[in-house]
Amino acid sequence: MKRITLALTGASGAPYALRLLQCLVQADYQVFVLASSAARVVLKTEQGIDWPVSPKALSEQLCREFGAKEGQIVACGKEEWFSPVASGSAAPKQMVVCPCSMGTVSAIAHGASDSLLERAADVVIKERGQLILVPRETPFSAIHLENMLSLARLGVTIMPAAPGFYHEPKSIEDLVDFMVARILDHLGVDHGLTARWGYAGPQA
Repeated sequence: MKRITLALTGASGAPYALRLLQCLVQADYQVFVLASSAARVVLKTEQGIDWPVSPKALSEQLCREFGAKEGQIVACGKEEWFSPVASGSAAPKQMVVCPCSMGTVSAIAHGASDSLLERAADVVIKERGQLILVPRETPFSAIHLENMLSLARLGVTIMPAAPGFYHEPKSIEDLVDFMVARILDHLGVDHGLTARWGYAGPQA
């Protein structure tokens, strides 16, 4: 089973994170889930979801909701410093922050590591793993752009939540799938969420 860290922050875009989690579970990944306090507010606002504060309770709830195997989804508290994601010797080599707030971008760019989420991103960078940030903000200020450029120069993939329309979406779900498909492409995960350019239908 492959391992990956999925972090949610206070930017708008909870549906992206939930759909991505579903796809990762279906692809047989073990997913370490990190959620900031602001992310929980966004989940409640956008999806009407209240996640338990207890990491154990959240892990069990997510496993049930997404049909995951026992232990396949592991939720971690924001100060759970003994979690595998906090150590370069144990952390997954892939991490996605989706959605990613500009505050989180700033913290990661400057190596703040004040929370487990920030530390996990710092670990992936220092261990030369794959870090994907999915920011959702508009417009970007010069500060935002400088921080993202700094991270891009370190090899971090900056993938703004900006779905395209050439696949002729018929629903919000189609737009969500467009972005999740692009994330999965970069992670090397096979999928059939959207039609690939030049093909008539969805391709795995």
